Amino acid sequence: MKIAGELILKPLSPDLWEDFELLFGQKGACGQCWCMNYRCSKAEFDKGKIDQGNKLAMKTAVWQNEHTGVLGFIDDVAVAWLAFAPREEFPRLAKSRIHKRIDDLPVWSIPCFYIHKQYRGKGISVQMLLKLIEYARELGISVLEAYPTIPTQGRLPDTFAWIGLYRTFEKAGFEIVDRTSVNRPMVRYYLK
Repeated sequence: MKIAGELILKPLSPDLWEDFELLFGQKGACGQCWCMNYRCSKAEFDKGKIDQGNKLAMKTAVWQNEHTGVLGFIDDVAVAWLAFAPREEFPRLAKSRIHKRIDDLPVWSIPCFYIHKQYRGKGISVQMLLKLIEYARELGISVLEAYPTIPTQGRLPDTFAWIGLYRTFEKAGFEIVDRTSVNRPMVRYYLK
């Protein structure tokens, strides 16, 4: 089934918070994450799963105008999300054994995807990345970086696809720049 409306990207802001809440639902996308996994320590993240802590932390970041990510809308309904910010805003990346910095270029990271269940398997992920490339170009960003997975056994369950699938990034023009992990490569898109 093809999607009827055009996908429009909008950065998450206070006026779009309700759309973000509706997209993520009661479970905060998955397990009360609210896209805070890479934004804090593991202990802080685990604690944030209780009493809406991660949701409140994300809301605080949004109200403080921090870069958090972009929502994808079709016919004024939020159907997708990409976490998107300068790499430094994701402190867990700095501690990653497999996704260490490979150079000193100023990169913007895309560590998380979320597509509403009704819209999965319809090409929204690739469209989101293509729209993000356009948006990043408008912002003057020179390098986009992500850490997708290459499934080792058939189809990956949706709950494990939150980092994105390599083939999605490949279709959008990203290239592998580091293979420290065979099934979790670092990919980049160079805009300049």
